[in-house]
Amino acid sequence: YHVLGGVLNPMEGIGAEQLNITSLANRITELDAKEIIIATNPSLEGETTAMHIAKFLYIIDVKVTRIARGLPMGGDLEYADEITLSRALDGRREF
Repeated sequence: YHVLGGVLNPMEGIGAEQLNITSLANRITELDAKEIIIATNPSLEGETTAMHIAKFLYIIDVKVTRIARGLPMGGDLEYADEITLSRALDGRREF
């Protein structure tokens, strides 16, 4: 795993240069990684950071994926919003 040390947040003055994204790219190259799984929080800042990382890593020949998100175990469908339900469906697997 690789710790970024935060998320992009222009309102707080946190840009890409404050995160450990360059060191991530260096590790990917050194380790000859084939896939990077991004697991940032499902907030606006987390989503923005994930998209920035994916664009940054585009120049490196590595597969970039994102963990699935959706409803927690025991969660009630009645309280789920449209985006959560959509992502739960996108991340579904056969069993």
